[in-house]
Amino acid sequence: MSSSSSAREDRYTLYGAPGSGATPIHAALTLIGAQVETVDVATWESDAERERVSGVNPMRQVPALVLPSGEVMTESAAILIWLGDRYPQAGLCPAPDDPLRSRYLRWMVYLPAAIYSLFWVRDDPQRLVPDPAAQAAMLERSAERIAHCWHLMDTQIDEPAPYLLGEKLSMLDLYVTVMSRWTPGRRRFYRVAPRMARVVRRVDADPRLAEFWAARFPFTMDPSSPGG
Repeated sequence: MSSSSSAREDRYTLYGAPGSGATPIHAALTLIGAQVETVDVATWESDAERERVSGVNPMRQVPALVLPSGEVMTESAAILIWLGDRYPQAGLCPAPDDPLRSRYLRWMVYLPAAIYSLFWVRDDPQRLVPDPAAQAAMLERSAERIAHCWHLMDTQIDEPAPYLLGEKLSMLDLYVTVMSRWTPGRRRFYRVAPRMARVVRRVDADPRLAEFWAARFPFTMDPSSPGG
């Protein structure tokens, strides 16, 4: 059996609402050609939503991915790295002996460590900032921090050619494209990360993902929208 046939036969269950950290994983599985059942859970909205996923992930967070073996994986970066290695025929990550591998791993870990982790407190400010009067300042400063981290990445990563790791779209491109739609929004992202801005526009427009984006994470530049 070919590896591409195996991908078509593999079945996954993905927990996480549209637009969440599950989105780059779902996009990757779409490109890989694996079968995906989605369970939409917005854990940032309420305790009830968090409780829905507690049996799958004791952290009560998404994404969580049930593998074909029945094992559960959590942590978006770990899942994306694992999928890239499991399906090398998809060409979504550098191989372990590829000179680009160290760069790939660096930025795949940078995203959740420097940026994604800030959304845990932003989603529910009272977790760390009980005083309502202080929460506005926390939200403002954390948005500034996110923008600063995007800028640092943009100044340190090699010039996209045309993707973040060269000629091929990778898990890193999918990850950045989704996260760049979050706070403080794409307009700010375009200003602070102009080199990566060209990449996310390219991924937004990838015809292989057109149907996926429309169904799972429609994007507009309306200032009132989450991506604005």
